[in-house]
Amino acid sequence: MSDSTAPRSGLSRRRLLTGSAAVLGAAGVGAAAASAASRPDHHSPTVPFFGTHQAGVATAPQAHAQFLALDLRPGLGADEAMALLRLWTTDAARLTAGTPALADTEPELAHAPARLTVTVGFGPTFFDRVGRADRRPASVTPLPPLRIDRLEPRWSGGDLLLRVGSDDPVTLAHAVRVLGKNVRTLATLRWSQRGFRHAVGTHPSGQTMRNLMGHLDGTVNPAPGPDLDGLVWHDGTAQPWFAGGTTMVVRRIRMLLDTWDELDPDARDLTMGRRQDNGAPLTGTSEHDEPDFTRTREGIPIIPANAHIARAHARTPAERFLRQAYNYDDPPPPGRTSEAGLIFVAYQRDVVEQFLPVQRRLAEADALNTWTTPIGSAVFAIPPGVRSDDEYLGQTLFE
Repeated sequence: MSDSTAPRSGLSRRRLLTGSAAVLGAAGVGAAAASAASRPDHHSPTVPFFGTHQAGVATAPQAHAQFLALDLRPGLGADEAMALLRLWTTDAARLTAGTPALADTEPELAHAPARLTVTVGFGPTFFDRVGRADRRPASVTPLPPLRIDRLEPRWSGGDLLLRVGSDDPVTLAHAVRVLGKNVRTLATLRWSQRGFRHAVGTHPSGQTMRNLMGHLDGTVNPAPGPDLDGLVWHDGTAQPWFAGGTTMVVRRIRMLLDTWDELDPDARDLTMGRRQDNGAPLTGTSEHDEPDFTRTREGIPIIPANAHIARAHARTPAERFLRQAYNYDDPPPPGRTSEAGLIFVAYQRDVVEQFLPVQRRLAEADALNTWTTPIGSAVFAIPPGVRSDDEYLGQTLFE
C-alpha cells in the first residue's frame, strides 16, 4: 500500500514504521479516545485496551474469535519485530475503541467494535528470532508428544499469535484484515482458525456454551479475582519482563460427529460424566454441583473412571487453569463428510505444572478420545498489557 492510498487517516503505514514515538503519540493511539467520543452512540460496547493485562484473556468470551499464527519473514529480527508490535498496538487501540485504524480503507466497518479485543502472543521460536532466547518463559515450548495427537503442521506452531474476538463477525473480519495486511512486509500467515459460540441474545448472559457434541463446555473455571490472578497471571519472579502476562495453549480438536450421533443419550452421558440436558455431573442435579467420583451404585462408580470429567478434573490446586473454547465448522476436505470440532484454549502461569498433567491423563484413558482427535497445537507467551499510549505490546521484552 502506497502513502497515497491513505488520505483519510492523515498518517501512512510507511511513516508509522519509520517515524518516531512522537508520531505514534500525536496521530496514533492518543487520537482514538477523542475520535470515539465525537461519534454518536451506536450502543456498541467496548473493552478497554489499556491495562496491566491484555484484554481477551479474562474478558468474557465474545461470540466470534479468530486465532492467527504468523512467522517473521526470513532475515528479520528484533528491529522489525518491534516495528510490527508498534503498528499492532496502535491499530488495536484504535479499533477496539471503535476508531478506524491508521490508513484504514474501510473506516465505516470500524465504528461498532462490539467488545472487540486484540491479544498478541509470542511463540517459542520468536525469542530466538529476536535475540531474546534467555527471556523465554520456561514453559513456553511445544507440548511433548501425546499418544492421541495427530498434529498437522498447518495448525501448529508460529512465531506470533493474534487472537481477535468480537460479538460482531463483520467487525471481526475487518479487524483481522487490517491487522494482517498492515504487516505483510514483516510477517507471513502460518495458520488461521475461526471459531464461534452462541450468538449474543440467544442465551442468558454468563451461561456456559455448548460444543457441537451438544454438551456444555467450560463449566469448571476459576472465578474472577484472587483465584484467577493466582492461576493465570505471572508475577515476574523468573522473568521480570513477563509480570502481568500469561501463557496460552491452543489445541485444535477434531470431532467425529457422525459416529457420536450414533450413541444413545445414556452412552453420551457416561462418556462425559455429565448429563447432556443440563450439564450436571452424574452424581448431582445441576451444572455446578461438585462431582463425587467415589460414589457407586451396586459397587460400580456412577461416574466411570475414564469419563471425560474424571480424567480432566484437577487433582491438585496447581492443576487448575482458565479454559476458553470455540466451536469450528469448516468445509470438509475430500473424502470427509464434516470438518468440525473445538478450538480449545487454556491460560495459565505454567503449562508444565498446570496444563500438562491434565492433558496427559486425557491422553492415557479418556473415553471421549474415540470421538476426538487433536490435530493442532501451539504454545504462546502472552506479554503484559500496555498502560499508556507511549508504550507498545511486548516492549518490556526488548528493554
